[in-house]
Amino acid sequence: MNISIITVGKLKEKYLKQGIDEYLKRLTAYAKVEIIEVPDEKAPEILSETEMEQVKQKEGERILAKIHPDAHVIALAIQGKMKTSEELADGIDKLGTYGKSKIAFVIGGSLGLSDGVMKRANESLSFSKMTFPHQLMRLVLVEQVYRAFRIIRGEPYHK
Repeated sequence: MNISIITVGKLKEKYLKQGIDEYLKRLTAYAKVEIIEVPDEKAPEILSETEMEQVKQKEGERILAKIHPDAHVIALAIQGKMKTSEELADGIDKLGTYGKSKIAFVIGGSLGLSDGVMKRANESLSFSKMTFPHQLMRLVLVEQVYRAFRIIRGEPYHK
């Protein structure tokens, strides 16, 4: 299984990098996982609706350029479907069973994902109705992917 996590912006926080690196190391036993960072669009703090759409559009084009044509795309979005860890594991397992060996998880920037990225997505996933920093979502996502593979293999995991 080849998993890409395509995300907007650079990760600067050392503590988040350390946590992500730990889970990436653990994941090597289960899958090839890569994190692909695309540059965020520089913009002022206060934007009009049109300017927000332009920022999301530009970031979206960068994201779409990194998605493999054969990838099953899972967009992280507040309006996505909430799943349990077991449901996520089952979904990943089924994708592998039916020959989808490339999965791309997409995390947008602070304004979210463009319509183009959402249209390309095969499904959207929500971790909560709350808003989280996109940098923190990387760590949460990598941990949940690791947990999913432990569940798939029938290995113990913390409930």
